[in-house]
Amino acid sequence: MARRQRDSLLGLLRPCFVRTGSWLQAGKYLAAVMSDLPKRNGWTVAKHAGDRSPDRMQRLLNRAAWDAPAATGVVRRFAVAGLDGAARRSGRRGLAVGALDETGQAKQGQLTAGVKRQHLGCAGRVANGINTVHLSYVRERTGHALIGARQWIPAEHIADPVKSLLTGLPPDLAFRTKGQLAIGICAEALAEGVRADFFCGDEVYGNCTQLRDFLEARGQGYVLRVPSNFHLTVASGGQFTCKEAVRKLLKDGRRRETRSAGKGSKGGRWYAWALIGTASPRHCLLIRRHLKTGELAFRYCHVPAGQPASMTRLIRAAGLRWPVEEGFEFAKDQFGLDQSQVRLYTAIARHTVLVMAALAICAITAATLRDRTGTQAPPPVRPGQPPPADPGMTPLTVPAIKRLLAATTATSYPPGHIEHWDCWTRRHQARSRWYHQRTRLEREQEITMNLLVI
Repeated sequence: MARRQRDSLLGLLRPCFVRTGSWLQAGKYLAAVMSDLPKRNGWTVAKHAGDRSPDRMQRLLNRAAWDAPAATGVVRRFAVAGLDGAARRSGRRGLAVGALDETGQAKQGQLTAGVKRQHLGCAGRVANGINTVHLSYVRERTGHALIGARQWIPAEHIADPVKSLLTGLPPDLAFRTKGQLAIGICAEALAEGVRADFFCGDEVYGNCTQLRDFLEARGQGYVLRVPSNFHLTVASGGQFTCKEAVRKLLKDGRRRETRSAGKGSKGGRWYAWALIGTASPRHCLLIRRHLKTGELAFRYCHVPAGQPASMTRLIRAAGLRWPVEEGFEFAKDQFGLDQSQVRLYTAIARHTVLVMAALAICAITAATLRDRTGTQAPPPVRPGQPPPADPGMTPLTVPAIKRLLAATTATSYPPGHIEHWDCWTRRHQARSRWYHQRTRLEREQEITMNLLVI
């Protein structure tokens, strides 16, 4: 099925290429990033494709005539339609969320577009690298895929004509903050008919007034994280920061609900939650408290008229922001998003969209096969419950599908070897997950029974 999805997407991408040769070369590049290569760069990708030298791959990314923004649109429509179709066939009428976040890539030297010393989440520190803002389309209980990307370029690079020329920056490129880049990505998605119940993001995007105004003007709900010093006007008319609102409005000891923000591999992700109304009936402040550390997190929410504004729905939306992090993990670990050796602005964008295409193919396949391949035993219902005789198997995931797809072209293993190890791994994961759930069950039952004071 993954091969059919790959062939279908390649066919849709054909109009983005001026020459057939470049399109065929892109197909080889896509096959290489979906292979089991330990590292993906110009040499290894060209060798996997059967080329005599890296020249053709380098030409594809740097100089060939093809439209990367148009290709991004094709990948976006393909991913959204595939995930929506999988959700519809499975009968899961969950939320659809657009999750915004950025990811970094470490780079050496100063000749890469957008490179500078900055905080990179992938490194966990300040390092030399580049940052790209992404939009992930998330279907609750179905799957997710990256559907948009724009690289952040420092203002000093754009203002430097020598740097701009050396790194291939477009002559008309203007400086954009990460929030403004997010507006551009969302505008493209909305123009193509992509609709989400909510857009979610961390403080970088919640603090961007332009982004909030943009989404509200288009009737889009959002659940955006904001810092503790974010100002809001509460329903009584007072103006407070988020931190002050918690201290002054929730100091009376009113209990708030403890709920899960969604299920992880080891069970529910439980937090204590509270909701504070604002002067606007369509806005509210969602407060999350970590049950162990007591750390508070704040999300400013907008619910368009005609849509339910329950706390449960907002908590579900807030819990659906994390899949974008998983999307980055898959894109990097499985398809080499951060392994390219390209340095020009256009080449980085082209490598990114081809990796997004690979991720979309596997994400749609995993979502479509989720019910057919997931045979896990029912979760435990009480502490001390004996394990099931057959734990079943976890559903096929993006990494598993990528491994199986790569195995179709591998010749170094005996027949059935990869399939055997895939089944063994998924069965072991199902058993481990069941034990983890049993271990956490007693604590979760206690949390559910006791309402905590924020």
